[in-house]
Amino acid sequence: MSDSQHKPGSDKLWGGRFSEQAAASLEAFTASIQYDFRLYHHDIMGSKAHARMLAQQGLITPEENESIQRGLDEIEEEIRAGRFQFRQDLEDIHMNIESALTARIGEAGARLHTGRSRNDQINLDMRLFLRDECATLDQLLADLQACFARLARKHLGAIMPGYTHMQRAQPVLLSHHLLAYAAMFGRDRERLADCARRINVLSLGAAALAGTGLPLDRTQVAKELGFPKISENSMDTVADRDFVLETLFCLDLIQLHLSRLSEELVLWSSKEFAFVRIGDRYCTGSSLMPQKKNPDIPELVRGKSGRVTGALISLLTTMKGLPLTYNRDLQEDKEPLFDALDTVKASLAITAEMLDDTVFDVDRMRAATEGGFMTATDLADYLVKKNLPFRQAHGVAGRIVARCQELGCELADLSLEEMRAFSPLIGSDVYESLSVEGSVNSRTTLGGTAQFRVEEALSALEQQLGIQP
Repeated sequence: MSDSQHKPGSDKLWGGRFSEQAAASLEAFTASIQYDFRLYHHDIMGSKAHARMLAQQGLITPEENESIQRGLDEIEEEIRAGRFQFRQDLEDIHMNIESALTARIGEAGARLHTGRSRNDQINLDMRLFLRDECATLDQLLADLQACFARLARKHLGAIMPGYTHMQRAQPVLLSHHLLAYAAMFGRDRERLADCARRINVLSLGAAALAGTGLPLDRTQVAKELGFPKISENSMDTVADRDFVLETLFCLDLIQLHLSRLSEELVLWSSKEFAFVRIGDRYCTGSSLMPQKKNPDIPELVRGKSGRVTGALISLLTTMKGLPLTYNRDLQEDKEPLFDALDTVKASLAITAEMLDDTVFDVDRMRAATEGGFMTATDLADYLVKKNLPFRQAHGVAGRIVARCQELGCELADLSLEEMRAFSPLIGSDVYESLSVEGSVNSRTTLGGTAQFRVEEALSALEQQLGIQP
């Protein structure tokens, strides 16, 4: 059969080249509408800006632009209301919307795709989507920081053991410990803001890979959509998913920080620590053991860090071998991204809720600082202030600790005479350095746990977050 005898076999929007209908298995395997439908608002936003630019450039008439704008508004309202019928055979969100628009307004709808490709269109949609998601994440992180600020203010002055290697190390303020997490999540906000700068670049206009010979005005589209920058290389533009990978890395670090917090809450809520009591509303029981109260939320948040890390590794692996420019592999960016976003947002929200319903047993925390020679470093510092070199002071303090272990007593219980047997520099004023409160308030370096330093840090955080103490 000659080419002229071929009957059109494909009703796809790209089907002019093909003589046979697409296999049902191909449609099922390649379709992305089951997950990229959530980009509908951003796809329509980009299409409306593109249509207005086409009209300005004389590539479509003002009347066609009006029809397109009206039709897209109607379609968006139908999607939002759940009345729009997505079709798997139309593959993705772009073709579902364009097909519905053309069916609704006729030839004007077929002109909408002038000068663009799905390659730069999806890149634009993802950037618009992630720009909004970064703003949502930033607010959730700020809300969690505010939760730590409230707890730190409430428990200002409470003392607990600080740990290294999961061993009691030095006494610190509980507020100092809580503000450590506020600092972590503050860095997460900074990373997201930096990531958003690279997200916030207009990609539309790169077309399939080489740009277009049509007189598009990318500057107008960038201005209308609020992009401060326009991508500089059309090939890099359609191949680029760095901004998705960066977002996933930021999400992974957020979930990692949540996981570290969750691990402490799991430990602290155990009978062995009993530092916190998580509200009953955020715990579950055992189907067998009636006495159990399980910290399921922190356990699940900790567990979900694996799937967020998996999302990052998944896309890194997908990207590592791709040649320029667009490859269908890039369709695999959305499922891990969407899952990671949903996981992190849910984890942030429920962690803040749970913390607001968590009680800290400050008396038990304070009691836990009494054993374990936690002021031994203060003894060494005391000797340094008496002009003994630190390494020698460290040795003296260590020998005194060993003596206390032999006697079964704490540092403050040792007599002055016994202490002076190890160093004549030790005087009666040593006992001020050996108290837990003295230890805490001696840590006056910027960023230290002395109460006035913690109050400074807390006030700075409250000011940053717009919180009235």
